Amino acid sequence: EPPQPANPQPGSHKEQRDRHSFLLEEHRDEPARMGVRGTLNKVGFTFAPGPFEQSIRDNELLVSQRWPGPRTIAVVNGKGGAGKTPTTALLSAVFARYGGAGVLAWDNNQTRGTLGWRTETGPHEHTLLELLPETGRLLSAGAQSADLAQYVHHQPGEKYDVLRSKPIRLASENRLSPADIDAIYAVAARFYRLIVIDSGNDESDPMWLRMIDHADQLVVATTTRSDHAEAGALLLEALEERDERSAHLAREAVVVVTQADPRAAVTDVQHVVAGYQDLSREVVTIPFDQEMVDGHLRLGGLSPVTQHAWLAAGAAVARGL
Repeated sequence: EPPQPANPQPGSHKEQRDRHSFLLEEHRDEPARMGVRGTLNKVGFTFAPGPFEQSIRDNELLVSQRWPGPRTIAVVNGKGGAGKTPTTALLSAVFARYGGAGVLAWDNNQTRGTLGWRTETGPHEHTLLELLPETGRLLSAGAQSADLAQYVHHQPGEKYDVLRSKPIRLASENRLSPADIDAIYAVAARFYRLIVIDSGNDESDPMWLRMIDHADQLVVATTTRSDHAEAGALLLEALEERDERSAHLAREAVVVVTQADPRAAVTDVQHVVAGYQDLSREVVTIPFDQEMVDGHLRLGGLSPVTQHAWLAAGAAVARGL
């Protein structure tokens, strides 16, 4: 029988020891930067963030994550003026601000889409109609992300890109086929990690239906107006009946309720929120902000309260991606 190795004696160099690695450090949260706690920390204290600041940090972490493959958000409501375009632009800005580049806002509206009017114009006037004939080249092996610069409009302050529709043309001239949508989507999915699509109002339109087929997350945009809220609810109910995938999107939808009317009462907001709670996964409210009424939509131009609300909306969306 071969000799057995001797057991190491206590204290010998062979004895296995448990020790703390010099390379491992405990994760430490940054001290509070906001409110009274943040003020006290500036003079030498080390208070942890309070609940409000911690919730902001948690939301920032959610919207800054990366996913294994591109993700697509469809912003919908069958009624015009319900807030789809502000929701598209400001959600895109939230994800680009905290998650970095690679966010595209796409105006998939064949009837006077206004996303291009409410965002910055690049050094050209091109739209998805100019992009469409080039999709084959942009999907070729030699294509680079910089090749898209002549078709999309970069938002220098918000760090995302906009693919515009052409609202000066008639709807019949703007109408695209499902194959066209697939080609544009293939380009977008190749070069962007997140695609936020601003939709039209016709839920029977092939452009609209194909957008749903590509979506990973549905966002219903509505104001406190009863017709906007009802249109969004009817849309979710219709998707429940369309097919299994659409029904799943409807059940997991996020609803963004914007207080577009400064005179709307708190009870008006609560009424809409309560009505959607059984129809969707999460409901987020956005307070009235004059900077969202007209002109270009810039996240940085909103009040801090409104910015935090849009961050919360982005976090709600991120939980479903």
